Amino acid sequence: MTLRALRSLVCIIALPNFASVQAQPIDQGVQPVQRQDPLIQKIVSEISEERITAILRKLESFETRHTLSDPGQTNRGIGVARQWIFDQFTRYSPRLQVGFDTHRIPKGGRVWKDVELRNVVAILPGVAPQATNRWILVTGHYDSVNLKDAVNLRGQPEKAAELFAPGVSDNASGTACAMECARVLSQYQFEATLVFVAFAGEEQGLVGARSLAKRLKSEQQEVEAVLNNDIIGNDVSGNGDSDNRRVLLFSEDPADSPSRQIARFVRSTAARYYPAMTVDMIFRHDRFGRGGDHTAFNEEGYPAVRFTTASENFANQHSATDRFTNASVRYTAKVIRINAAAAAALALAPKPPITKSSGAATRRGPGVTRGSGYDAVLRWEHPTPELDLAGFTVVVRSTTAPDWEREIWAGNVREFTLKNTPIDQLVFGVKAVDRDGHESPVSAYVIRPRRAETPATPDP
Repeated sequence: MTLRALRSLVCIIALPNFASVQAQPIDQGVQPVQRQDPLIQKIVSEISEERITAILRKLESFETRHTLSDPGQTNRGIGVARQWIFDQFTRYSPRLQVGFDTHRIPKGGRVWKDVELRNVVAILPGVAPQATNRWILVTGHYDSVNLKDAVNLRGQPEKAAELFAPGVSDNASGTACAMECARVLSQYQFEATLVFVAFAGEEQGLVGARSLAKRLKSEQQEVEAVLNNDIIGNDVSGNGDSDNRRVLLFSEDPADSPSRQIARFVRSTAARYYPAMTVDMIFRHDRFGRGGDHTAFNEEGYPAVRFTTASENFANQHSATDRFTNASVRYTAKVIRINAAAAAALALAPKPPITKSSGAATRRGPGVTRGSGYDAVLRWEHPTPELDLAGFTVVVRSTTAPDWEREIWAGNVREFTLKNTPIDQLVFGVKAVDRDGHESPVSAYVIRPRRAETPATPDP
C-alpha cells in the first residue's frame, strides 16, 4: 500500500541514549484509545476456584494417569482420565469441537511397549475469515508418573505404570488451566481460533505434544501462540520458600524470537488485566535439564512459552505425595486468569504484521534500512487486513533492554521513517492495532545469523 499525502504532523519521542528522534510526517489517522476491554475483564472474573478444585480432585481420584497404564480399567488409569476430560470439554459449550488426537506410538526409549496415545483437543472456531489459519493454543499435559517408587520395580515397567501417581501439581494443574479456560472462553466469540489441549505422553519425552506439533506442521496449520502450563499447582517450594504473586514464563532464544514476543505480550496483558500477579519472563527455553510440551512446538518453528510456579517442590514431583493437600488452588487460579486474559487478548487482536530480516533479498529491500544514511526506515506487510484494522504501532528498545521501551503510532501504513535514528544501536518492531485498541504481538526486525559462505568453485 502506498503512503498517503504528507502532512505537517511531526512526532517526537525520547529513546535510550538519544535526546530525540523525529518521525517522518505522515497521515497517521486516529490512534485507538488504549483501554481495558470489558470482555477480557469479565473472562478473568469468571475463572472459578471451585471448578478448579473439582478438576484437581477428580484427576487425583484416578490414582494414576500414566500414559502406559492399562486403559481398560473402569475406575482408574489413563483410559478413564482421558474420557472424563473429553466429556467435560463436550459439556462446556456446543461451540467446542471436541475430539481425541490419536497416535500409534511404537516401542522405544521410555515407551516400553507399543501404545495408542490420545491427546484431548477442544477447538473453539474463530469468526474472522482468517480464523482457520490463526490458532492460539492453551495447553497442559494430563499424564502423571511416580518415579520415586518405581526405583523398587526395575524390570517391571507394567507394575511401575500402575503405581499411585496423583500428579496434582505436575500436571493436573496445567490440565485444569486448559479445561477452565475452555469452559469460560467458549461462552464468547473471538476473531481467531482458540484450541485447548490436554497432552498425554509428556513424562515419556513430550511424545503427545511432538506428535501433534508434527501433525500440524505437516498440515501447514498456522499457530500464532502456544501457552503451555506445567507445574502451576503449588506455591511453596521444598525449602519452605513461598512466592504466590509471581509466575515464571520461559521462552526460547534468541532475544527477538517469536516465542519471546509472545512472552512480552503475556507480561503486558497480565499487567493490564491481572496486576495481582507478576509474570517473570525467564529468557531460557526451560529449566536446567528439564523439558515441557512447549518445546515440541518450538522444534517445529511455532511460538510457544511455558508457565511454571516460582516455588517448585522437587520432593513431591513424580511421587505419591504430589497430592491435592500439597497444592494451592488459589495460586493455580491466579495463573489460569493470566492465561485466560492472554488467550482472549490474542484471539481478539489483529494478526501480527510480517517483517523481513535484515539482509533479506526482496523487491523492496530488507525490512529495516538506513534511509538517507542516518534514518531508520521500517517496512512491513499485512496481507488481507482485518476490516477493523486501525493501523500499526512501531516499538523501540535498546539492544540490552528486556522489553520494549518506546511506542510510536504510525497509522495505517506499511512504511515508517524515524529520522536521525541509528539502526545499529536499537531494536525495532511493529504491531497491528484494531479500532478497539486490541494489539497483536510485536513482529521484530532481526539480523539474520551470519554463516560461513561456501567458496565458489573456480571456472575450469
